Amino acid sequence: MDIRWPAVGEVLRYSKGADRSIPELNGFTNFHYLTRDPEVPTGKRILLESGINRVSTVTHDGVERRPLLALRSSPWKAGVATTPWQDVFSLDYGHVRYFGDHKVSTMGPVGSTPGNGALLEAWNLHASPVESERLDAPPILIFRAVPQFIGNVRVDKGYVDFCGVAVIERLEHVVQKDPITGITFPNIVVDLCVVDLSDREDRFDFRWIDDRRNPELSSAQTLRHAPDAWERWTREGKASISRVRRRVISSRVLAKSDQQPPAGSDQADVLERIYHQFDDNKHAFESLAARVAGRVLGSSGASYRDGWITKAGGDGGLDFVGRLDIGFGGSTTPIVVLGQAKCKQTSSSISPDEVARLVARLKRGWVGVFVTTGSFSRQAQIEIVDDQYPVVLIHGKTLVEEVLNIAAESFGGDVDAFLASAFDAHATSVAHRRPEEILLA
Repeated sequence: MDIRWPAVGEVLRYSKGADRSIPELNGFTNFHYLTRDPEVPTGKRILLESGINRVSTVTHDGVERRPLLALRSSPWKAGVATTPWQDVFSLDYGHVRYFGDHKVSTMGPVGSTPGNGALLEAWNLHASPVESERLDAPPILIFRAVPQFIGNVRVDKGYVDFCGVAVIERLEHVVQKDPITGITFPNIVVDLCVVDLSDREDRFDFRWIDDRRNPELSSAQTLRHAPDAWERWTREGKASISRVRRRVISSRVLAKSDQQPPAGSDQADVLERIYHQFDDNKHAFESLAARVAGRVLGSSGASYRDGWITKAGGDGGLDFVGRLDIGFGGSTTPIVVLGQAKCKQTSSSISPDEVARLVARLKRGWVGVFVTTGSFSRQAQIEIVDDQYPVVLIHGKTLVEEVLNIAAESFGGDVDAFLASAFDAHATSVAHRRPEEILLA
């Protein structure tokens, strides 16, 4: 992935005078490399020296626009004289509450400070019912200062967490109290809707910012690299806020391409071999799935205990049973694990109904695991996340990775030998028992 496509949550190195031609500093993406237009390498820098950072306006055909506003929050400074407020970040739900830069010592009305003046200017465009004005509205890029440990020493400055791009959803005039003097003062606070970037795998394309800084392009032309959610908001305005907001499920749902090894790779070849090995005896695939599921669940730090394979036919969404022991020594809690296995063509997807059959078998406190050579449909994943079902989804990419790991550790790297052993072990692993009996093992 291009380094100028940072992910939401990625930590960047920010140093005011850093060389803009260097992609990385101290192992982190260089903020100034990220924000520099390669076509205009000597253009003005985007800075994060203040809380609310304005970027110089550009004019196209007599229409002036501000390319962006960059907001920086410093949580570790909250409550001190320079930052007598606490910004609120809830990125999983697409919401940030950000306070303006008016302070108890500020003379003049609320909009007289550079930062608040820029927010009020932006709010007029973000709240506009006119599409052409929303096209000119500056995207709000959000950054949050995060401490880093360098050589076991905590460094509070110079590193920022990229929190995404936002629309101003609401602006309020508030009265705050200085925590030191107790004196009240006016300010503004904005509620920001962090927009969904799932169309680009939760990453941000800085070519959009390059375009917005280019006076040769109209605001409409700059949308060519904008997120789909932003483009929709410019068309539909306030009515689209709930539909363009970033949600945690958007960042946890995987595209089909992320659930399969790269086409033509050695891993893709191994996955096809797994499918063909068990295609004629899909019940035997359950033994392999149970082995892989145990390894995945055990890697979380808990102890996994193998159980048994259920008898073929009438299992009602249940193919294997295992146990997960959480805790240490004599203080452990056993959890029943129910598994479902589907040996399908690698191009196939698991539907919500197939996952629902496994969910229906789970009792309170139990965990489900679904293993397949294929992928899980978007809707199947959304239902698991949205309804908070305790089900682990193991797709083809993870399956082949674990098969290769087990083969390397126990079979000298011979994948075929491992698959044959899983096939042979199936006959001796089948049992007709109630899942609860695993707790007595």
